[in-house]
Amino acid sequence: MKTSAPASSGTHAAIIRQACVLGIVSLTVLTFAQVGSSQGNAGPQNTAAPLTLTLQDALARARKINPEYHAALTESGIAKEDRVQSRAALLPNVNYNTTFFYNEGNHTATGRFIAANGVHEYESQGNAHQVISLENVAEYRRARAAEAVARARAEIAARGLVVTVVRAYYGFIVAQRKYASVQRAAAEAQHFLDISQKLEHGGEVAHSDVVKAQIQAQQQQRELQEAELEMSRSRLELAVLVFPDFNENFAAVDDLQTPEPLPGFDEAQSAAGRKNPELRAAVAALNQARQEVAMAWNGFLPSLSFDYFYGIDANQFATRAPDGTRNLGYAATASLQLPVWNWGANRSKLKQANLRREQANIELTATQRELLSNLRIFYNEAQTARAELDLLSQSADLAAESLRLTTLRYQAGEATALEVVDAQNTRTQSQNALNDGQVRFRVALANLQTLTGSL
Repeated sequence: MKTSAPASSGTHAAIIRQACVLGIVSLTVLTFAQVGSSQGNAGPQNTAAPLTLTLQDALARARKINPEYHAALTESGIAKEDRVQSRAALLPNVNYNTTFFYNEGNHTATGRFIAANGVHEYESQGNAHQVISLENVAEYRRARAAEAVARARAEIAARGLVVTVVRAYYGFIVAQRKYASVQRAAAEAQHFLDISQKLEHGGEVAHSDVVKAQIQAQQQQRELQEAELEMSRSRLELAVLVFPDFNENFAAVDDLQTPEPLPGFDEAQSAAGRKNPELRAAVAALNQARQEVAMAWNGFLPSLSFDYFYGIDANQFATRAPDGTRNLGYAATASLQLPVWNWGANRSKLKQANLRREQANIELTATQRELLSNLRIFYNEAQTARAELDLLSQSADLAAESLRLTTLRYQAGEATALEVVDAQNTRTQSQNALNDGQVRFRVALANLQTLTGSL
């Protein structure tokens, strides 16, 4: 026994050393695995603080990157340059011309072509040119009307973008709220399951109550996953609208608790008559069509042009001829052009212009009718949504209180499991209805402001 003790002691020591080695190796492997896992999870995540967005921030960012809005701005800029060009056609322009003519000689000083002053002829002169035509005046007025149309359409695009951003912005906020509501409902369902299990163990309720509580808890877990998916989708939808680099690391300011006041209908109607871009675009389009009719009529009228030349038109490229004669001088021409025959092209242009004017007039009256209709529809929608907010808020509070009381009654044995589940579902539904009602009012207000003004 004494001789085996050292061997046994050595064996125990060896086992302890092996265990220590294995423990160190296992701890090292586990540490590296945790580090690798944490690095792998942290790699694609953005550790920077999230950017906080207000609605105005989102609108400003969306205006910078939205392609449809920028296309409307581009059209407005092009129309502005068209007006500048048409205005320039009304004013005299100055050019400088330098020309050398070579005329085949005929052994005389004039050459073979009688229009030339000599075998060699040099022109170096400035030319002031002016055309006087009623068509140019009508073209300038048409360009001004087209610019007004383009500006109004740019404003229409801007106000339409406001509605899109408002819907996406508050849709994301409501998705977050619904996710929080489902989280709370899942916690309540789990709490109810715990209560029912405890009561079953005490013999106070049947096993069917536990089964019903389990079904409710599982249902809430599924709805929690769906709410998380919807929150992620709405975040991506808003990110596409406001960020050029598709940034998802942001938070939106929830201001749904402070709804904006709704103006009176008379005030909204007055603002729509003064600020509605669709109506301005229709009026400007009619004015543009009228100027096109004037341009077509001017095709039947004469046009007058003036040219004033100053410089050199001589056989030498010099201010004085070899005999000392001064080559510098001026000349002026006036031309009157009378349209006589062009195979009915002017008459066809006039018919086209009249057709466009009639169409523009019909579109204007239709826009006026549509404006009155939309104003009434959008105002009624906003008014109804605003009036329902107080009722929805009261319903949400009552549903929360009903759930609390029903749970207490169930614990006291005075309510059934079905009543508790029904109270839980009612609270979630009423809270979601309140959230949807608040978004409905904001979107309705944004639609109304497309007619009466911008956010």
